[in-house]
Amino acid sequence: MAATTPDMGKLKRSHLLHFIDASFGGTTPKWYLIGKDIEDMSVELNPETDTVKNILDETSFNDNGYEPSVDADTYYANTEDSIYEKLKDIAMNRLTGDSCKTKILEVIVDKKSGSYDAWIEDCYVKPQSYGGSQGGVNIPFNIAFAGNRQQGTATITDKVPTFTPNA
Repeated sequence: MAATTPDMGKLKRSHLLHFIDASFGGTTPKWYLIGKDIEDMSVELNPETDTVKNILDETSFNDNGYEPSVDADTYYANTEDSIYEKLKDIAMNRLTGDSCKTKILEVIVDKKSGSYDAWIEDCYVKPQSYGGSQGGVNIPFNIAFAGNRQQGTATITDKVPTFTPNA
């Protein structure tokens, strides 16, 4: 991989992009780029591990995988955002289960041009509250990754990604 990746040095946070499919199961994805008004956001991997020491003083390590999630703590309601109507619907109608299910697309822009490494996965979007201070109506939401992760590549044209899974 190093041979095909020009050295870009230290990546800025803007080189790690997270998109949510605002169509929530529609036939054509409507990618919404998360990040406006957010100053700090990370994918929490939440590794599930435990260490057990038996009576013989032997230690065993169990690795049960990950339960990744993202907290988008600042989302100001904006009627022009493709995700707004669905966030409003989930929050105000207290939707649950598959009504909150969509896809997340993660893209790492670590090359100067071409296709970028990308991953797509099912997820659930759950607003945590609504309201906020005088600055605007805030609807912070969590994203819980739900499996079916696929690696591939993404091209981005006019800020719209196109994902192609690896063969």
